[in-house]
Amino acid sequence: QVQLVESGGGLVQAGGSLQLSCAASGRTFSSYAMGWFRQAPGKEREFVAAFSGNGVSTYYADSVKGRFTISRTNAKNTVYLQMNSLKPADTAVYYCAARTFAIRTTADDYDYWGQGTQVTVSS
Repeated sequence: QVQLVESGGGLVQAGGSLQLSCAASGRTFSSYAMGWFRQAPGKEREFVAAFSGNGVSTYYADSVKGRFTISRTNAKNTVYLQMNSLKPADTAVYYCAARTFAIRTTADDYDYWGQGTQVTVSS
């Protein structure tokens, strides 16, 4: 069982930065692939970025590539999403998710979810 708690959301102007954190419980955190998803009002939940369970691979949605960076510290059971050059289109609730081992970009493939944190980017 894995429990996930996100933090770090807020209101920021376009062009600004935010860092989201996701604290995970569970002794086998290092074996889980960790993903970030987001959901804007009236839209489907969409993949943002993910880190593989072996800590080797990362994958990003085209819409955030070059602006967002996912990282993890297994010692702290925490995964981060550094978001730079934010745009109003990035406004959404951001969710942390976990699944065993391999990266997936579909929300249904993830087994554990956090409660979400709101990110609002003003123009």
